Amino acid sequence: MSPYLAEFLGTLTLILLGDGVVASVVLKRTKSENAGWLTVVIGWGLAVTLAIYAVGQFSGAHINPAVTLALAYSGSFEWALVPGYMLAQLAGAFTGAILVWLHYRPHWSVTDDPAGKLAVFCTGPAIRSPLNNLISEIIGTAVLILGLLTIGANKFTEGLNPLVVGLLIVSIGLSLGGTTGFAINPARDLGPRIAHFLLPVHGKGSSDWGYAWIPVVGPVIGGLLGAWVYQQVF
Repeated sequence: MSPYLAEFLGTLTLILLGDGVVASVVLKRTKSENAGWLTVVIGWGLAVTLAIYAVGQFSGAHINPAVTLALAYSGSFEWALVPGYMLAQLAGAFTGAILVWLHYRPHWSVTDDPAGKLAVFCTGPAIRSPLNNLISEIIGTAVLILGLLTIGANKFTEGLNPLVVGLLIVSIGLSLGGTTGFAINPARDLGPRIAHFLLPVHGKGSSDWGYAWIPVVGPVIGGLLGAWVYQQVF
């Protein structure tokens, strides 16, 4: 399989399962309505784990432009491959969000909250404070990259690494995700936000483009920061 196709399918899987669990919790009259933050965070952790298992052997399963940039910066990934990986990740995230919309189609019209519908697709701050929201995304993504690099430096039983990475995502979500919803991935936020903007989601409201730069810029800075700290310390 082409690594670009693998990144597309891996990120599609990530968003289908990740945004899917948010939809299941947020939208009205689902079987798991109001299941809570713990359900969302565990769902995202499992989404990452399964996406890595699915395509890791073909592309390394970055499924995140911040990871791709951090690995290129650290010298463990070719810069020439970065644009193709990032485009594939964005396209996969966009497509995954469309599938979530289709899967939950009857539930959009019975859900009154436009903010909740937007939350299915992309992140938003608990308290809107651009600088603090940006810092949250930087810290969360720096922890992600440091975690990925330190996990990769250890010798785990073959096949266990994706599960450990999934647990890393759960830990970040539970400990650091309550401020901004822990995008920690530009494609994860931007691709579905574009889908929200374009799709005929019933009663959807604004796509909140004024906030959209934070879950893109923050993870990019945080990813590079995490890679730099790893190089300096380890």
